[in-house]
Amino acid sequence: MRRFATPLFALLLLAAAACAQQSSPVTPAQNPIGFDSNEYPGDTALPVLRRQFAFAGYWLTNPPGEHHNTWQGKRDVLVRNGFGFLVLANGKTDAEITRKKRIGTPPSALGAKDAAATVAAAQREHFPTATILFLDQEEGGRLNPNQSAYLLGWTEAVSRSGYLPGVYASGQPVDDGPGKTITTIQNIRDQVAAQHLHEIAFWVYQDACPPAPGCTMQPPPLTASGTPDITAWQYAQSPRRKEITSACSKTYAADGNCYAADLPKFTLDLSVANSSDPSHGR
Repeated sequence: MRRFATPLFALLLLAAAACAQQSSPVTPAQNPIGFDSNEYPGDTALPVLRRQFAFAGYWLTNPPGEHHNTWQGKRDVLVRNGFGFLVLANGKTDAEITRKKRIGTPPSALGAKDAAATVAAAQREHFPTATILFLDQEEGGRLNPNQSAYLLGWTEAVSRSGYLPGVYASGQPVDDGPGKTITTIQNIRDQVAAQHLHEIAFWVYQDACPPAPGCTMQPPPLTASGTPDITAWQYAQSPRRKEITSACSKTYAADGNCYAADLPKFTLDLSVANSSDPSHGR
């Protein structure tokens, strides 16, 4: 077969293209990273935090175990500093739901009542309609009937308010019978589908290493969480849960907490999301 010589000009173009590829490597875009904490970090800390974080978890109610809410009234200053939001409200524990049921408040009614209080708080804080409000479901595994009735009572009431319902819940698999596992989010989704209820946005917590990388500002992709179709993934918690984070223990401080850079006394949890404003709260 006759071979044709490549013109010199074409060779020069190929060489230039190769050099351009070597000097301009493609860097994959990272999903936005955010923080959340039971305690508001203070107005003066916001510019420091904004260097690394695109959004903040924002409590509408007292956080778990707290008797006050230091986030109240802070939406506007966060907006001025360029933050987006994951807006959340504290949910009732199984023990609290059971106690209320014993004195005559059905779990679904209790959920609706708490949803009304959450919506009122969102309105006071000037969050626009269609903001996703996340219910903090701390207890993992398959929900019992009381927990399910409470949670779905809450989400359905929020869906009728002009705001959108979301749930913060576990994506860590737990035993659910011989040879079976389940996650809390999977359990909730199954119930929503079976009852034809309003769609729920999910903020998954799954800090087990792996798939979580630990306390790092290099966020993993959402798809690595093990839970599909989520709004956000909380991949690091303070303090770390030692039984599931041994593989990434060195990424945390010696006391087991995750700290913000340049704010060594401010402990936080880390999340990655599909947006710089996952709740659409700006």
